[in-house]
Amino acid sequence: MCGLVGVVGTSDVAPDIYDALTVLQHRGQDAAGIMTCSGGRFSQRKSEGLVRDVFRQQHMQRLIGTMGIGHVRYPTAGSSGPALAQPFYVNSPYGIALAHNGNLTNSEQLTRELFQDDLRHLNTDSDSEVLLNIFAHELQTLGKLSPRAEDIFKAVEAVHRRCRGGYAVVGLLVNHGVFGFRDPHGIRPLVIGEREKNGRTEYMLASESVALSVLGFSLIGDVAPGEAIFVDSKGQLHRRKCAADATLLPCIFEHVYFARPDSLMDGISVYKTRMRQGAALAKKIQRERPDLEIDVIIPIPDTSRIAAQSMAYELNIKFREGLMKNRYIGRTFIMPGQSERKRSVRQKLNPVPLEFEGKNVMLVDDSIVRGTTCRQIIEMARDAGAANVYFASAAPPVRYPNVYGIDMPSASELIAHGRSVDEVCELIGADWLVYQDLDDLVRSSLEGNSTVKGFDCSVFDGEYITGDVDQNYLDRVELLRNDDAQTQQRERLRAEGAVVGLHNDA
Repeated sequence: MCGLVGVVGTSDVAPDIYDALTVLQHRGQDAAGIMTCSGGRFSQRKSEGLVRDVFRQQHMQRLIGTMGIGHVRYPTAGSSGPALAQPFYVNSPYGIALAHNGNLTNSEQLTRELFQDDLRHLNTDSDSEVLLNIFAHELQTLGKLSPRAEDIFKAVEAVHRRCRGGYAVVGLLVNHGVFGFRDPHGIRPLVIGEREKNGRTEYMLASESVALSVLGFSLIGDVAPGEAIFVDSKGQLHRRKCAADATLLPCIFEHVYFARPDSLMDGISVYKTRMRQGAALAKKIQRERPDLEIDVIIPIPDTSRIAAQSMAYELNIKFREGLMKNRYIGRTFIMPGQSERKRSVRQKLNPVPLEFEGKNVMLVDDSIVRGTTCRQIIEMARDAGAANVYFASAAPPVRYPNVYGIDMPSASELIAHGRSVDEVCELIGADWLVYQDLDDLVRSSLEGNSTVKGFDCSVFDGEYITGDVDQNYLDRVELLRNDDAQTQQRERLRAEGAVVGLHNDA
């Protein structure tokens, strides 16, 4: 999962891109980058680290231009390093920079095609670089000295024909404008907004609407599945649907965990969705354990807070902030390795003993993925004196790998894979465990927008909506992307990045 920003403005856009990336920092903590264009030249700064650490005053002063794109990276496949910071760039045709959120499921095939047929070289194993080169090749085959909007759209049409998986993209063409597009299922999010400045309309593309509102942009709407956006250098907006069989099936895990609650995604309020998740979970507790004695409901901050509040209201049980969060520790779900995740939990959360001592505590989390975090938090609750510790997940059991841009690639590392709820309960050390039902989770989101017909729920039901994911594919992913493989890959890429110096400054 990553965060994307693209801006066409009336003055230097780098400060706005910086602010937008800061708002989207929750979508990626591994690396950040900004690329701008002025006078036919790209200016770039990208490196590993948080936005506040990557960009200093001297970098921002060099990022000049009224067009630009930005990216915050979370390593989907677990691999990280300076070489994989985005945006990526190719000089032919025109000069193109691109930033990508998602994952291509046919990346291996496309890599072979790019080398054997398109005669293009790839410098990393990132599918984002694959996508960039596919787009660049298709645009180059049109043979135009100066591309127009219709040429951009034709290239995107070809990308949709060749690429499979989940992807949202923002890109920059030297002197020509900013473009963006979304996969034909709309799995990964992308929105567009506008604001008036200096008598002209400025446009912004972003992964979430909150990045627009914080900077004073009004939300025009979501980029539709299979749609492409092009804002030319004169500030003219062009839109076209570029996929013949587009069907909106966005990733429901955005509503569970990734998106900020103050965002609107495909017309659905993430905040309201999480409230409905908590209410539905409360009703399930009343059905299954009406006599269960719960003294206090405590959220595991921060994502589960809204669902826990709603649950407490429905059950008429006290809601308390019993776990204090260290704001200087990142999101443990997107820590790159299992050992780092384990170490971070104790640093991140600390219990308030008075809220636990002698009480029957219901802990609420947004989901249970590997089980590492909730197991340690349950131990904390017992150490703090809790009489009984119950655990509620606002999402169903995560039993299947994600292949569309979330780092859940290895089935063997998912605690619910091949296990019953009772078995998971025993492994995490809870006195009782309750999961959200998938039907209730889907209803919680559908209620926000009746025009949305469904969601990608593959991590819960194993149904991969692109239709190209079979067991052989999942087996390959298992070998390449478990935690041990990720650790080896990170060490290799860091060494290579240090040698070739791909973490270039502006």
